[in-house]
Amino acid sequence: MIKVLEKSVADKIAAGEVIERPVSVVKELVENSIDAGAGSIVVEIKKGGTEYIRVTDDGAGIAHDDTERAFLRHATSKIERAEDLDSLFTLGFRGEALASIAAVSRTQLITKTKDEKTGTSISIEGSHVTDNSLTGCPDGTTITVSDLFYNTPARRKFLSSQAAETSKVTALITRMAMAYPMIKFRMISNGNILFSTRGTGDRLDAIITIFGRSDARSLIALDYDEDDIRITGYVSGPGQSRANRSGQIFFVNGRDVESVVIQKGLENAFRERLFEGRYPIGYIFIDVNAQDLDVNIHPNKKQVRFDDEKTVMEAVTAAVKKAIEKKEAAPEIFPEPAYKEKPKTVQPAAPAATRPSYIREKSDISTTYRENTKYNGEQVDVKELLSTFRAQNEKAVSEIKEEAVRIEETKQSARFSFASLSVVGVIFNTYILAQDDECFYLIDQHAAHERVFFEEFRARLENGEDMTQQIMLPVTIETRREPGEWLDHLRMIGYDIEDFGPGTYIVRGIPTVFDTDQAELFVKDYLDTLDDPGDYKSAYIRDTLAMKACKAAVKAHDTLKDEEISRLLTDLDSCDEPFSCPHGRPTYIKMSLSELERRFKRA
Repeated sequence: MIKVLEKSVADKIAAGEVIERPVSVVKELVENSIDAGAGSIVVEIKKGGTEYIRVTDDGAGIAHDDTERAFLRHATSKIERAEDLDSLFTLGFRGEALASIAAVSRTQLITKTKDEKTGTSISIEGSHVTDNSLTGCPDGTTITVSDLFYNTPARRKFLSSQAAETSKVTALITRMAMAYPMIKFRMISNGNILFSTRGTGDRLDAIITIFGRSDARSLIALDYDEDDIRITGYVSGPGQSRANRSGQIFFVNGRDVESVVIQKGLENAFRERLFEGRYPIGYIFIDVNAQDLDVNIHPNKKQVRFDDEKTVMEAVTAAVKKAIEKKEAAPEIFPEPAYKEKPKTVQPAAPAATRPSYIREKSDISTTYRENTKYNGEQVDVKELLSTFRAQNEKAVSEIKEEAVRIEETKQSARFSFASLSVVGVIFNTYILAQDDECFYLIDQHAAHERVFFEEFRARLENGEDMTQQIMLPVTIETRREPGEWLDHLRMIGYDIEDFGPGTYIVRGIPTVFDTDQAELFVKDYLDTLDDPGDYKSAYIRDTLAMKACKAAVKAHDTLKDEEISRLLTDLDSCDEPFSCPHGRPTYIKMSLSELERRFKRA
């Protein structure tokens, strides 16, 4: 027998699609605050958000007559027709957030529009309104969510630890603060201010405030605008990477998303620049035409679909490559400062996963007073204390501005040229020593020559210049794919391959760079990745060419003549990826004149 579910049951099921854990609540509420035009957003949680979540903003607020209607499912002010989905410029639009949150918690909404003299307070428990009254409050909205999943204990049971849930919420707000630098964000957990941004409108200012200057030291600005795709943000140089993808944060049209397309575009740009198992840091912001994007493919809007995934992926790769080909991307000889100031007392740190560094706002005087005063029987000089705090705050702001200027200047930099350097000499018959007006460089002659040979071998293979070697025992390849362009491509790089019956192909010749096993593995891998929006270039062919280049290149301790060094640097400039060998080792490292003078204490 088919039955229509009761409203309370249906609401809980629908809520489960949108509200998975505390961070889901925070995401929906903060996105609503942004859509409401807020200039300041405060997020407070307790016990990872399981006890309560409070989001306060100074946005447009909700009119008294609309407060109860706002909690109805599919009640929204952001779309009216299905056609509106093709031109969305808001973060929320389905009208499910408040209804879903209220279905699985005790929720209180306090709100006021600027045109109303009195605000509204409404309380809801499990989708049932328990109070709706007038109240005094400032313009904007405050929503408090208590006892999340109190009526769905099974879902509450599967939550992570309080620390893990706090980490997820903190990571979300750090991303939102980067995406919307014009908004002041404050994150509070268990009564402690984890971080507070200044809302200056400068994205780099927000990044440095949250993550600290040490991480910002390696950042390089992105600036790409072609084919209706605008890409901005920052990436790390090859000298800094992580063991996982935790440092990769992507936004599309202002929406925090997870995207394999963007991820592949970023990592393709670092191919052969990082060792296997290392991942680049990337804060990437993409703007595309709303008509070229589908944001309605997942209940929590975390995923998006591009109409042309390949074009977007290639644009990301091009933007990142353009950035990391600059001098500023070169690994430094000493990546950390030689002398560090004694660490200052800071507010309680957020979970390690977000790795932020916290800088207080000027208004946070009381916290600073409590942390920096110890009663010792003498009268505290409050005037001196406040003066010291202001000086420290102004210094922190000044440092942020200096770092921002340095990173923004990378937008104007051209691709680094090895041939333009002045060669000073060679040390240990291995490292070429060169300089320009600002830095000196150590260039690994083996890694550099290996890169030159690798790209030469790869070009010969891809352009069909490599010879085919016939094999004594032909190899058969089975696949469901019908004959097509893929056969022509394999023949172009040196394969002698023919159709040999339904679903079977016979290989009688292979490229000279392969042995038989490698050739067979490459064909199978190539067929597996034909439908992938990423690059078809297989790890097998890359590894094989890299090994061949390594054997052919000059070795450490080989003596090079001046003309050979000059030719090597010129050849390196002609490479597509001159900044690392095919195994991911850097071809050069640098040290600035100012850093050298600082280490000799001349500055």
